[in-house]
Amino acid sequence: MTTFKAFLKVLNKNKFIVIMYTAILVFFGVFNMQTSDNSIGYISTKPDILIINNDENKGLTKDLINYIEKNSNKVDIKNDEASINDALFYRDVNYIIYIPKDFRKDFLKGNDTQIEIKKTGDYQSSLADMILERYLKVASTYNEVIKDENLIIKNINNTLKDETEIELTSTVDKNALDKAAYYYNFANYSILAGCVYIICIILSSFNNNMIRKRTIISSTSSRSFNRTLLIANSLFAITLWLFYVILSFILVGNIMFTISGLFFILNSLVFSICALTLAFLIGNISNNKNALNGIVNVIALGSSFLCGAFVPTEYLPDLVLKIAHVLPSYYFINTNNLLTKIEKFNLISLKPVLINIAIILVFTIIFIVLTNIIFKRKNKLS
Repeated sequence: MTTFKAFLKVLNKNKFIVIMYTAILVFFGVFNMQTSDNSIGYISTKPDILIINNDENKGLTKDLINYIEKNSNKVDIKNDEASINDALFYRDVNYIIYIPKDFRKDFLKGNDTQIEIKKTGDYQSSLADMILERYLKVASTYNEVIKDENLIIKNINNTLKDETEIELTSTVDKNALDKAAYYYNFANYSILAGCVYIICIILSSFNNNMIRKRTIISSTSSRSFNRTLLIANSLFAITLWLFYVILSFILVGNIMFTISGLFFILNSLVFSICALTLAFLIGNISNNKNALNGIVNVIALGSSFLCGAFVPTEYLPDLVLKIAHVLPSYYFINTNNLLTKIEKFNLISLKPVLINIAIILVFTIIFIVLTNIIFKRKNKLS
């Protein structure tokens, strides 16, 4: 009991460190919530198209213009090349169509008709390409078998009026999952920094020569002392993890009540246990309190940058990701990212998630074994 009281006393002295790491996590969590969109669904968009017609505005030419304007946003720009090029450069228009003189007559005769275009090259201009090509292909098909212009136009419109219905088959709230992944990815830093700093501070305090001598001459056995210290530090790590989980329910929302949320929580629990064992390993290697800030920066900040906690992994170089594979943070963050893509939970979809969790547990066992080896050597030397 005396050991536990001493543990709480040391923890109380360093409570502001835990508060600081928590405040960082909350700040970036709230920032992410405000910059993310909550809605899911498909929103149809229309490209901005400018049509410059050098042909007579009648018959097939008129019908082509009407079809394009119906499926796009009509843009009015001064008809000179300087204004048109400026509009294209500043994305005021995505697509410009130049209908040549005698387009209608040449098309109906089956002659080659060249419609010149200018485009921005983005996805909106690609959509405009599809709109124009769809009309011309349908018109060409009917022009080969029908000679009456009015009948051609009627058949074109009957064919093009059929629109494809878009049905969302996925029930996953992708934006909410992305928020959860962002929160737990950033929690990598807070969990590591909190556990490593606080537990190392506590271990260095108890490993002080005066404290060790008092412990040796006291009625408390070395085994009982170490067991109490282990339980106390474990309770701290679990309490810290539980606090961050509760924060996730507040900041992320209802997605945490789903199966995906359950796996985010499970993954963070396994990682917190791994962080606890890592902290014990470091605490047994070094008792230097002054070096702790540097150790925390190297481990927490370094692994967070290398493994994708701060910068998404898709933006990191391949070499960095290869190096990150030797760190448990990589598998923790990779699992969070995988959970945003799973729609149906089964053994096949969960296989990479379970493998990552198993790898984190292997890291945990390695840290425990190394800690025991170092602890035994220290005892022999003392």
